[in-house]
Amino acid sequence: MTFFKQQKMIQIFVTGGTFDKDYNYISGGLYFKDTHLPAMLERGRCTLDFDIKTLMMVDSLDMTGADREIIAHNCKLCPHGNILITHGTDTMVATAEYLAKQQFNGKTIVLTGAMIPYAFGTSSDGFFNLGSALAFLQTMPPGVYVAMNGRCYPWNKVRKNTKSGYFEEC
Repeated sequence: MTFFKQQKMIQIFVTGGTFDKDYNYISGGLYFKDTHLPAMLERGRCTLDFDIKTLMMVDSLDMTGADREIIAHNCKLCPHGNILITHGTDTMVATAEYLAKQQFNGKTIVLTGAMIPYAFGTSSDGFFNLGSALAFLQTMPPGVYVAMNGRCYPWNKVRKNTKSGYFEEC
């Protein structure tokens, strides 16, 4: 009996969010420069076959319906069956819901993010969430999921608890 799907190419779509924010040491603000994904995957010694494509670099609170359509369009055109989307945590569930209502012909899509930017070093949860999401992506059946805090939830059974800062089943 096998518990893992055959290893396939993984498409990673970057959309921004806290995951990819950098810290401006002069102003104290957060901003976007480039995605941290290549460095994170190299640091994690990732041996998976993957392709990274940056779709946008936006804070999820600023994400629009047009942005979600861009994400969905790219998922539909993607020839790979496993898709990881890095996303801001504030509207991650809304994007997951939007994607779940599309037709993706047997694809497994996992959204993940971070509460603390990866650029903050060891205090960030981004590295852990990325690794967990990649593992879930390879084992979950087709569908749309949110992977945060070491757990993977179907898109319609998760919410962000804004008091605790954790994602939980609903």
